[in-house]
Amino acid sequence: MAAYESSAAAPLGAVSIFRSVQLFSGMFASVSAWNDARVTRKALSRLSDRELDDIGLCRAEVNMIGR
Repeated sequence: MAAYESSAAAPLGAVSIFRSVQLFSGMFASVSAWNDARVTRKALSRLSDRELDDIGLCRAEVNMIGR
């Protein structure tokens, strides 16, 4: 069995494009995670103290969610 090893370089600009896509993908993921945490905190802050107690949270812990 023969082994074939290729050492061809990537096309011009391919690495730059890949890093740009990674950057925008990471930024999108960060904004999406921030928005999910914001929506969760907003929904929890609308609950009464009794409802929060039913799910095992207190009012002070709502701001800690998503951090």
